[in-house]
Amino acid sequence: MTKRDPKSLISIARNSGGQSEAEPLDLGMRVRELRKARDWTLEHAANQAGLARSTLSKIENGQMSPTYDALKKLAVGLEISVPQLFTPPQRGQVNGRLTVTKTGEGAAHATTTYEHELLADGLSRKQMLPYRARVRARSMDEFEGWVRHDGEEFLYVLTGVVWLYTEFYEPIEMRRGDSAYYDAAMGHNVISSSDEDATILWVTSLA
Repeated sequence: MTKRDPKSLISIARNSGGQSEAEPLDLGMRVRELRKARDWTLEHAANQAGLARSTLSKIENGQMSPTYDALKKLAVGLEISVPQLFTPPQRGQVNGRLTVTKTGEGAAHATTTYEHELLADGLSRKQMLPYRARVRARSMDEFEGWVRHDGEEFLYVLTGVVWLYTEFYEPIEMRRGDSAYYDAAMGHNVISSSDEDATILWVTSLA
């Protein structure tokens, strides 16, 4: 079992999968694809969005640039967010990725303060990094300073009792079933106050 700094897990996950250049997006084609994916006629989609049929037709054919108000109406009508209108679909890839991690089969990474088990390790280009951690630390003195990294983080206590220490807040006692969501760029550490090591679920954003 290799020893790694908890922060390096984030970097490893974020950097895996390489980089790709974004292609220019044809908004009209994107709107048409979204409409046809729902099997909607032009008229039905226009009614859903509260736009004139002719207006939607011009948008799809690139004959007009929609105002932000029109974009919001389109997004509401298509039941998506405005940014999704500008997010190109992944070509040649079905949006149905799935991986299952059985208990105890996650990739193990141990440090002096935590014992991590990476979940969904078989998927590359993830937007989130989920991992289960056994909290070994019993004191803040066991850490070499704060842990900080990009993104946001969700913590859920599975067993035992922990104390969540953060850079800008008073320490918080958390028990089984308690959760916290915070900015991961803010210094943070977790210690166990249970007789046995506590276990927690951590989910870190990678986007």
